[in-house]
Amino acid sequence: MSAPQTNIEKQKKRHKGPLIGMALAVVFGVGLIFFWLMDEAADGQSPLDPEPASEATTAPQAGAAPTGNTP
Repeated sequence: MSAPQTNIEKQKKRHKGPLIGMALAVVFGVGLIFFWLMDEAADGQSPLDPEPASEATTAPQAGAAPTGNTP
């Protein structure tokens, strides 16, 4: 069974707007992701790091168990 109306030229005209809209939405989304990644890179921290770099370099807090061979 075939489609009842197969006027290809008419379908091209009808689908042009929605296809352009979807393409613009994809470009906008990719742009946001790119901006977010560049903003995170400017902060000096990868967006995939589990904890911020500033907390990893701080001294141990009071009450924390000592590590290493300190007497």
